[in-house]
Amino acid sequence: MIDRAGLAEFLRNRREALQPEDVGLPRGSRRRTTGLRREEVASLCNMSTDYYARLERERGPQPSNQMLASIAQGLHLSLDERDHLFRLAGHNPPARGASSDHISPGLLRVLDRLNDTPAEIVTELGETLRQTPMGVALTGDTTRYTGPARSTGYRWFTDPAARRIHAPEDHPFLSRMYASGLREIVTLRGPDSRAAHLADLLLACSDEFRQVWADHEIGIRPHEVKHFVHPEVGALELTCQRLVDPGQAHSLLVYTAVPGSESYEKLQVLSVIGTQTLR
Repeated sequence: MIDRAGLAEFLRNRREALQPEDVGLPRGSRRRTTGLRREEVASLCNMSTDYYARLERERGPQPSNQMLASIAQGLHLSLDERDHLFRLAGHNPPARGASSDHISPGLLRVLDRLNDTPAEIVTELGETLRQTPMGVALTGDTTRYTGPARSTGYRWFTDPAARRIHAPEDHPFLSRMYASGLREIVTLRGPDSRAAHLADLLLACSDEFRQVWADHEIGIRPHEVKHFVHPEVGALELTCQRLVDPGQAHSLLVYTAVPGSESYEKLQVLSVIGTQTLR
């Protein structure tokens, strides 16, 4: 059963504890609010201000699991705080670990400070959970996919459009890398895991995947320098740095170019173009 008073108090407490800079928002010169405003939290949680405000006022319908997950992420809750939120709202908390999409507050804080840099947070299966605006400008909105297509590796073998942003000479290596990485995760997580389900789907629908899977290659790691082919700015040579959250099996990927290089200049152009050509 939902604890409306407890839920409202908890939400107000966590909202007032957050500052704009904690979530990547400008503070402004006339701010008098303690913590974040309700409309700011609602925007971070991808819901209407009215819906969020009713929760803080002990009104409205019982939030769904999906709504609670959005609130937990928008308020940068820890896993313990997320689980507490779900229980206050009368739901069992989601699973933790590799199958969880909940991003740790620390990883979110780092991402929030990278708005001018291409960056994304991904799961161990290559499912994009969050991107910076420049990340969307570089690769398109990869959070929009559902089902198996959420996985970059799955799209690589099933959707020709997934390959267009990578230099053709890199395609054979990337095919081997995705198959190798998936095999490692299947071994780690077991035959009943989501990774094993993805492998079964790919074995059933992709001749290329069957060929590279049969080689049983292990330990093929991504190259630090990646070659992209952007539809507007052309070839880009970017260094990828990875920050790993082992507790959640999530990684923050940050893409940068050598200062003064041609790719560096193209990133500056891309920051102006934004996502207007990738909608």
